[in-house]
Amino acid sequence: MNNNSSGVPKRNEIPAECKWRLEDIYSTDALWEEDYQKVKAMAEKLSVYIGRLNEGSEQLLECLNLNADMMRLFEKVYVYAHMRSHEDSTNSYYQGLSDRSDSLNVAVSSANAFMEPDILAIPDERMAAFLKESEGLRFYGRYLDEIRRMKPHVLSAQEEQLLAMAGELAQAPGNIFNMLNNADIKFPVVKDENGNEVEVTKGRYLQLIESADRRVRKDVFDALYSSYWKQRNTIAATLSANVKANIFSARVRKHPSAREQSLFADNIPVSVYDNLINAIHSNLHLMYRYVNLRKKLMGLDELHMYDLYTPMLKEVKMEIPFEQARETVKQGLEALGADYLADLEKGFSEGWIDVYENEGKRSGAYSWGCYDSHPYVLLNHTNTLNHMFTLAHEMGHALHSFYSDRHQPYIYAQYRIFVAEVASTLNEALLMDHLLKNTTDKMQKMYLLNYFMEQFRTTVYRQTMFAEFEKLIHEKAEAGEALTADSLCEIYKALNVKYYGPDIVVDDYIQIEWARIPHFYSSFYVYKYATGFSAAISISDQILKEGRPAVERYKKFLQSGGSDYPIELLKIANVDMSTPEPVDKALKVFESLLDQMEALINA
Repeated sequence: MNNNSSGVPKRNEIPAECKWRLEDIYSTDALWEEDYQKVKAMAEKLSVYIGRLNEGSEQLLECLNLNADMMRLFEKVYVYAHMRSHEDSTNSYYQGLSDRSDSLNVAVSSANAFMEPDILAIPDERMAAFLKESEGLRFYGRYLDEIRRMKPHVLSAQEEQLLAMAGELAQAPGNIFNMLNNADIKFPVVKDENGNEVEVTKGRYLQLIESADRRVRKDVFDALYSSYWKQRNTIAATLSANVKANIFSARVRKHPSAREQSLFADNIPVSVYDNLINAIHSNLHLMYRYVNLRKKLMGLDELHMYDLYTPMLKEVKMEIPFEQARETVKQGLEALGADYLADLEKGFSEGWIDVYENEGKRSGAYSWGCYDSHPYVLLNHTNTLNHMFTLAHEMGHALHSFYSDRHQPYIYAQYRIFVAEVASTLNEALLMDHLLKNTTDKMQKMYLLNYFMEQFRTTVYRQTMFAEFEKLIHEKAEAGEALTADSLCEIYKALNVKYYGPDIVVDDYIQIEWARIPHFYSSFYVYKYATGFSAAISISDQILKEGRPAVERYKKFLQSGGSDYPIELLKIANVDMSTPEPVDKALKVFESLLDQMEALINA
């Protein structure tokens, strides 16, 4: 591969076998243009059904069919345009297609906006009669039930219009926070390990807080949080306004609380949220053990909050080229059986993956695609352990979509966020188990254990702490108490003391950490990271212990897409998130990692 002077190759310098094949969606851009025009025409045609869905089962069925066909074709148009633009942002032609597909998204959303209100306006007896007389309509039964489940919380047309107009106001706290957090807040200069002055940015903070030099970690911690501390009253006002907007919406829509309104969308019982918090509270002793272990391995008299992100051990260099990563991932996933491995190999060899960075390529990694194509995976692979896990993770997403699309009709294929991280995390867990069983080098093994335990700390414990913070501040506001900078800091500091235990110094500045978390403006979202991770670890544990029966259950879950509510789908894989058991099971795995690490230290 010929690199140019910037060190990053141009798109045309990447070998074809390392690029995804978007030609599998559209072999020419002219075909994309044809479908773009078809979607526009479909959107216009939908308007003939406005106000007519109550006339008869035939009209309702025609409208539902047209909308499903439009959305399926639109998805194809939208995904192709955006993925082409992600290959190379300097390509103005594909940026143009991407912009046009964004405009088409607005047109499509406007065109079918009438459908849900008009479906909800059909009286229950009349809808029952429609379903009885039309077999075609019965296919949409679950889809219609999902819409009509909202009926008790939908207001009159005039009230809904007022709420829609107020929607922009409800977004204001998050928008103000984003401007402050991304544009206006400035951080001081610190000295790096070599004594060079570096202005702190959020990206650099993540690198510097992992520094092996403790002075650097403390300086960057103080630099970041002192900046948020200066803005604490303003940010407390934006977070408080966001909480009040949630409470207003919940009360207007007749939900018992803001939390219940948020969980209602996925039909998740509040007990799932509470069970997560209670299960973590019952297992805080494991986090205390981890903190004590970190303190011991790092050889510190006092462990501080700024010592949590640096590796406990000196980094073990593991150079893993993509070809080796691919083979290791295959070996790691052998427990999922020959069929899964054959489909994984398709992904590796049939143009699903865009492997390397090139000039103008979107950063990071993701899995995407449309119902009428195989899935795609975007990577920016470098030869690190982390990027090997990224490959396993994204292929988990890809194969979840692959099986959902193959086994479900379009309208029931898309799975919800609540279960979206299960397949990806499960792949990582199986890969980690394989590496731990096959690594003979003591330092490498300890490094892997450190890596995996950090995932438990950051994804299960930390996200649950965030979820508990959201629960407490909403309950406080719902009881009529003010959310001030002081009260928010007090709640947040107490949670850190509770979650991390006696072997860490809970530095004063950690009490302001809530002020930098953008997820708090997408309220009651973060708990899904912890539940999804726990479900995945629970299923991977079943697969490793039971073998084939657990694999078969898991495959049925992958094939079920969005054909039922998330809680019911996970039960297919023998995971009942309405009980604390999956979280407890996952934390048993965390405990075994602690046991292994302690045994290696004492060996």
